[in-house]
Amino acid sequence: MNKTSKGWLLLIAAILSEVTGSLSLKGALEHPALYAVVAVGYLGAFALLAVVLRTGMALGVAYGIWGASGVALTAIGSLVIFGEPITFLMGVGIIVIIAGVLCIELGAQAAHKKAETL
Repeated sequence: MNKTSKGWLLLIAAILSEVTGSLSLKGALEHPALYAVVAVGYLGAFALLAVVLRTGMALGVAYGIWGASGVALTAIGSLVIFGEPITFLMGVGIIVIIAGVLCIELGAQAAHKKAETL
């Protein structure tokens, strides 16, 4: 597995860890034992994000995708798990987040290609 693939897989793990921590935070309000999951989720997310950066992924790309994806997935997860509504405006926001993540990735790829030709 090359560094790029490893970085993306680790980034996915970091995102899922952060989303798990965030969703568990809501659940911990009624089930305090879930605070342990919150702590592990957030610590794991930051540790994994650090490892992602060690693979050579740019901070702007990694953090942008991590943060934006976490927000979108947490909103969707709170709908599924807690029955919290997603309004039309929230849905538009999730689409905008996805578009932003794509713009960041495409911009990073273009910058990488430009740097290779210099």
